[in-house]
Amino acid sequence: MTDLFRVGVIANTHGIRGEVKVFPTTGEPERYNYLKEVILDTGKEKKVLEVASARFFKKLVIVKFKGIDNINDIEQYKGCELFVTRENAIPLKEGECYIADMEGMEVITDDGVHFGVLKEVMETGANLVFVVIHDGKEVLLPDIPECVREVNLETMQVTVHIMKGLLD
Repeated sequence: MTDLFRVGVIANTHGIRGEVKVFPTTGEPERYNYLKEVILDTGKEKKVLEVASARFFKKLVIVKFKGIDNINDIEQYKGCELFVTRENAIPLKEGECYIADMEGMEVITDDGVHFGVLKEVMETGANLVFVVIHDGKEVLLPDIPECVREVNLETMQVTVHIMKGLLD
């Protein structure tokens, strides 16, 4: 189980006053309106940054961090990921789970046969896609009712129906 959840990636700078364009990787980009702090992963270290303001522009969020008032202070972080702690994550509704907690789950078929291990959950525009390691290869399974039958957090298993053509 992870303690950090990715909420965005710094896509570029915006203007000369230290603002950045962030590509949100959260299911609820509106959360930037009330987000107080994020953790910037530079690849070498993690830095806590306090959010001063956020506004939306097309599919991006323009974010200003406290104490960063110059383009030169933020430019080096282009491409870096932004995270929040589990405590600052969006609260779950009943029956929901965090995507990050699903990684590593056993994947079984609706016949009860071991199929593989859930490596990653990709977010696409239409639906989630489960990347499953099956016989040493990656298999992509769409998170649609016809394919993903159940996600059981207690048993840490995902039950799937292998639709015709998915393994070809």
